Amino acid sequence: MSTVDTESTVPPEARTVFGPAFDAAIEYAGLLATEGTVRGLIGPREVPRLWERHLLNSAAIASLVPAGARVVDVGSGAGLPGIPLALARPELTVALLEPLARRVAFLTECVERLGLERVTVVRGRAEEAPIRRQLGGADVVTARAVAPLDKLAGWCLPLLRAGGLLLALKGTTAADELAASGSLPGAADARVTRVGDPPATVIVVTRGSVRATARGGRAR
Repeated sequence: MSTVDTESTVPPEARTVFGPAFDAAIEYAGLLATEGTVRGLIGPREVPRLWERHLLNSAAIASLVPAGARVVDVGSGAGLPGIPLALARPELTVALLEPLARRVAFLTECVERLGLERVTVVRGRAEEAPIRRQLGGADVVTARAVAPLDKLAGWCLPLLRAGGLLLALKGTTAADELAASGSLPGAADARVTRVGDPPATVIVVTRGSVRATARGGRAR
């Protein structure tokens, strides 16, 4: 498959961010630009800015993920941020969670084409009991453009172990969204941070103790 449209726009920092997986990142960008647009996962207008807006923005959260973590990418869609994160941090174990069959098919093809042996694709929703049993106890849950923070936290925090992190990639209004969300049941802490180059805005939510979450209050 040709990658001419994406290779010509690769920022210099991409080679540093993706390291040995740089060629795989180029191939993934090509898949997004072709099959991803044909299947409606990426808008055609996004193709010229795939690297900065999507791949590097997603990979920016790598610095927030502990070494060897087990990660669940909720509402993975076209694989963002889960696939760029897995490329940048190949030691991570990543589950791409997505409910829609056509997206699951695309994700499965991407994982196979890119040779991502530590990445699995799971069809389902974070709020479903079988999914929580299958994927629960994760170290990190990631999400990008999935839902408002209060709803997102309700879905994602139960997938985490105590002390685990929800990393929600957000836009410039992240601080306002965090303030508007009020108390997040099950959260011990929540803050906004900016990471990467170009910088990405992330709301970092730490899950509190399981006991406190079960009571329905804010964990301490």
